[in-house]
Amino acid sequence: MKEDELFDILLVEDSSEDLELTIHALSHTCGLKFLHLRDGVEALRFFFSKGSSRVKRAHQSLKLIMLDLKLPKVDGLELLRKLRADESTRMIPVVMFSSSKQVMDVAEAYNLGVNSYVVKPLDFDKYVKAVGAISSYWSNVNQNCEA
Repeated sequence: MKEDELFDILLVEDSSEDLELTIHALSHTCGLKFLHLRDGVEALRFFFSKGSSRVKRAHQSLKLIMLDLKLPKVDGLELLRKLRADESTRMIPVVMFSSSKQVMDVAEAYNLGVNSYVVKPLDFDKYVKAVGAISSYWSNVNQNCEA
């Protein structure tokens, strides 16, 4: 990350195949910058490392966190729990973008404060359209709280 670089979307995704598809879809969404992190530990360091003003500025500029559920080290639900528990990250919109359709996963994500839960489509075109719709809505339509 460059010293002064800000991002619109934080993508927390461990699957290289899903990452490739998501990057492809985001590259067609004009003007959006994103940062990719591979697991929950990297995301926790990004948000909660002490004394880093550039990281603080970067996460304050976020319009969206796209979060996979099944992450290594720290899973998406635990990361979501920590994001919602902290005042500095509580208001950043989070979309859980997961392969899981399990009712318990969806319910737990909403109980922890996720803004939206989207099941990853298996079809390439539908996947690209879903990522495009998610990123467009949360970056262009939704009004974020500037707390």
